[in-house]
Amino acid sequence: QVQLVESGGGLVQAGDSLRVSCAASGRTFSSYVMSWFRQAPGKEREFVAGISWSGETTRYADSVKGRFTISRDNAKNTVYLQMNSLKPEDTAVYYCAAGRPFTIADRAYDYWGQGTQVTVSS
Repeated sequence: QVQLVESGGGLVQAGDSLRVSCAASGRTFSSYVMSWFRQAPGKEREFVAGISWSGETTRYADSVKGRFTISRDNAKNTVYLQMNSLKPEDTAVYYCAAGRPFTIADRAYDYWGQGTQVTVSS
């Protein structure tokens, strides 16, 4: 069992940076692929970024590539999403998720956090 708690969301202006974190409980955190998804009002949840259990492999949605960076610290049971050059279209609730296959499909993930709101004003 893994419990996930996101933090770090907030209201920022376009062009600003923000880092959101996801703290996990459980001894098996390091064995899970960790990913960030987001859901904007009226839209489906979408994959943002993912990182393998070792941290050696990362994957990004085209919309955030070059602006967002995912990382993890297995000693701290935490995964991060550094978001730079934020745009109004990045406004969404951001969720972290833990799963075993490295996939962009949200249905494959076993555990989810409650989400943290990120709002980018123009």
